[in-house]
Amino acid sequence: MSMDRKTIKRLVLMLIGVGILFGGLFAWGLLRSYFISKFLAGFAQQVQTVATVTASKAPWQPQLQSVGSLRAINGAALSAETAGIVDTINFQSGEDVKKGALLLTLRPNNDPAVLAELQAALKLSQITYERDKKQFAARAISAEQLDTDRANLQSARAKVAAQQALMDEKQIHAPFSGQLGIRKVDVGQYLPVGTAIVTLEQLNPLYVDFYVPQQALERVRVGQLVHVMLDAYPGETFNGKIASIGSSVDTTTRSLEVRARLNNPDLKLRPGMFGNIKIDTGKPVSYITLPQTAIVYNSYGDLVYLVEHGTNEKGKPDLVVHSVFVKLGQTRGDQVAVLSGVKAGDVVVTAGQMKLRGGVAVKINNSVTLPNSPNPNPPNE
Repeated sequence: MSMDRKTIKRLVLMLIGVGILFGGLFAWGLLRSYFISKFLAGFAQQVQTVATVTASKAPWQPQLQSVGSLRAINGAALSAETAGIVDTINFQSGEDVKKGALLLTLRPNNDPAVLAELQAALKLSQITYERDKKQFAARAISAEQLDTDRANLQSARAKVAAQQALMDEKQIHAPFSGQLGIRKVDVGQYLPVGTAIVTLEQLNPLYVDFYVPQQALERVRVGQLVHVMLDAYPGETFNGKIASIGSSVDTTTRSLEVRARLNNPDLKLRPGMFGNIKIDTGKPVSYITLPQTAIVYNSYGDLVYLVEHGTNEKGKPDLVVHSVFVKLGQTRGDQVAVLSGVKAGDVVVTAGQMKLRGGVAVKINNSVTLPNSPNPNPPNE
């Protein structure tokens, strides 16, 4: 019986302890909520400083954006088709040359002598054939002999042509007009077949190759205007036109290759350069534009804070903010197009949004200008 009483006593003490614990947690929650509400009330009474911009409409050119690389319309690493020792070099590194210009010769060795010997044999075969042709007409020789003479003549001609071709291969000519690169060989150097001698690039005009997503196929066409911007020339735009569109879509990236043609009269551009591409895809339209810093991006929707005249927490006239959800369009530079939610003339917060909530009083300080350019330029270093 005494054991039952001890058990009951322990249970009662346990229940009392649990009750005290939960009571303490409840009291702590109330105290915490009280202090948070006091903090927020004090925070809400503070006037927050923000930067703003007045929303306005601006012309907006619909564009596709991509990145691409420049390449020469004609470009090659020149090399010899036959092995030999460099005899003469007739060009300077970086020189402009015309098509057909002699650039380099290999040592001829006994090639001229061999050619002279073959030409002499050809001349003899020609004489023999002409003489036997007359003999055949007089029925002095057989048709078989005349056929042999004709075959010997054709063989001699072929040997002369082959020797001349071998000698021509030891002379390297420019296959097209363009600008040479850096010379890779020296006089007296032995060149195995295929050894690079110098590069030759046709620099005007140039191609720029880039890719667009397959969804953009109906928005691109041959002849469309293309704008190319390069880091080498900040603030400068090079214009061209689409010359060709790929016939198939890459199965890995689901993108389509496009090639545009750029004029390069000043030879400022070089093959291999990397550039940002913009393609005009329609007629200009008018959109409300805002700096991208004005947008508060959330998983449940994008919003901005608008400033308007109202009453603060104390009921006095003041500038206050309220949030509105917006539907965004394309971006260009520092700007974003706003399709709905903001109208022209609205005063939109561009900096200081982290301190805001609906109804908070604000004061405006626009002493610092935030980025808001459709074509921003990187700072010069």
